[in-house]
Amino acid sequence: MLQLDFRDRRPLYEQIKEKIKTLIISGVLKPDERIPSVRELAQSLTVNPNTIQKAYKDLEAEGFIYSVRAKGSFVSPLDVSVRHPRREELLQELKKIVAELMYLNVPMEQLLNIIQTIYEKREV
Repeated sequence: MLQLDFRDRRPLYEQIKEKIKTLIISGVLKPDERIPSVRELAQSLTVNPNTIQKAYKDLEAEGFIYSVRAKGSFVSPLDVSVRHPRREELLQELKKIVAELMYLNVPMEQLLNIIQTIYEKREV
């Protein structure tokens, strides 16, 4: 399910968090689907359970997963009616990136094509 790069400079918990996010965003992990327990994932990746726990804690704080006592952790269903704070943070980040790409003379059509391609892949 996940593979870690021990040569990567990022902490392991960040790598785990990003890989799980990618699986959720790409639709590999479905809403309300159970994800491996802290112990299961720690054993399969041969890392300290505290590392997994930190990644899960961050994912829960960002709204990607939720926990049910004595049942485990699950992928959060996307509630479009809720104003998610992470959404605003990402939009601000996107504005900065677009401004920098404009400075580097990337045509607007190219940016729009990239966005459209991403949306089309998600709808499949």
